[in-house]
Amino acid sequence: MQNSLKNDVPSSGNAMTDDQQRNRAQAEPRKETYDALILDASLRQSLTSIRSLGSRGMRVAALEAKTYFKKSKYMPAFSSRWCQHTYVAPAYDLQTETFLAYLLQLLEYTGARVLITSSDGTLALVRKHRADIEKYAHVALAKESALEAAVNKDRTLEVARDLGLGIPKGVVVKSVDEVAEAIREIGLPAVVKPIETWLWREGEQQGVRLIAALVTTPDEARAAVEHLTQHGGETHFQQFLTGKREAVSLLYANGEIYARFAQWAKRTQPPLGGTSVLRQSIAVPDDIGDEAERLVREIELEGYSEVEFRRDHLGKPYLMEINPRLSASVEIAVRSGVDFPYLLYQWAVGERIDRIENYKTGGWMRYLEGDIVTTAQAIAERGRPGVDAPSQAILDFFTSFLMPSGYDYVDWRDPLPALTATLDFVYRMGQKATGRSARRKEQ
Repeated sequence: MQNSLKNDVPSSGNAMTDDQQRNRAQAEPRKETYDALILDASLRQSLTSIRSLGSRGMRVAALEAKTYFKKSKYMPAFSSRWCQHTYVAPAYDLQTETFLAYLLQLLEYTGARVLITSSDGTLALVRKHRADIEKYAHVALAKESALEAAVNKDRTLEVARDLGLGIPKGVVVKSVDEVAEAIREIGLPAVVKPIETWLWREGEQQGVRLIAALVTTPDEARAAVEHLTQHGGETHFQQFLTGKREAVSLLYANGEIYARFAQWAKRTQPPLGGTSVLRQSIAVPDDIGDEAERLVREIELEGYSEVEFRRDHLGKPYLMEINPRLSASVEIAVRSGVDFPYLLYQWAVGERIDRIENYKTGGWMRYLEGDIVTTAQAIAERGRPGVDAPSQAILDFFTSFLMPSGYDYVDWRDPLPALTATLDFVYRMGQKATGRSARRKEQ
């Protein structure tokens, strides 16, 4: 049952001020401790973690930054029956030091045993201040040397190349001036990726998340590189692959693999490749299963990781990236019998880790909001490489309702998050429509 401190975050999203929350924490003696504090509560994998641990009788608290409430006022994870307490923190991408002070005080106050992070932003912040955070809680992340190799695509691909894994043809591009040469070497269309998806702005305690872009013309290529390098980062200019998108998730610790899981993404949002919105559990393919394990062992990436691959038109796999944190698609693994959030918790606190030898294959999971958005994007981006024709995209969207599938957020043991997610989507769409109408009137 959720305690009275839930009032810290009213349903309207108008949370108490930072000073009010800090004063309240200081004024009240600590009455209870939590097994885990889950950061990034707005993300689907955070809700999955709350349900995973909470349904096992653990006490779980969740935290999200104020940034989220600037665009919405509903939080599905906060409405879960297993979320014992909710917190709203200062925005970590704009107020890093304030967020850190809040987090440290919160960990001290709650006595949370484990801290679980699921976004690039909080992962970067935890890495930067790990020594301070670990004074209060176990951090469910691999050691720093492994994380450094995993989050930096240049280093990841270098290790993969040394191991003989397939890697996409590509070059590093540091500025717009190098785009013409990259096009001559790689060709178009191509994918422009940030070497690191989270970047601290030079000389500032602020961060920014960077996203890959498909480019089909020299102008698009220059614009993408300019955007991704404006804060001092570098990019990979890579060949565009059109084959199947697959991923292998692992729980690795003490030199052993405790759990394996594989899936393929039929649709992603955006259509080029990103968050999977329709995915299926599959047996671990021999080729990418072996490659993923060798890569994780070489980097010594303990804990949870998701290793992503994309095949070419002949079926040859190429490494895309490694996620060293819980990924958005992890719920399909949990529903298939591989409870990665719980295994990650066991590893983080030093308990005996369960071994998972088998799981159910052939099951589908769908993220309906993402599927609506990606279908709309396919219509808007018709004719671009890798994007289905509008008629095909619409047909696939509706026929997917006929396919037996689980849905993100929907769990009959915990129904409120699905309702909250629906209200959240309707609210955000209404806000966007109102914004567009206002801009048209101004014009």
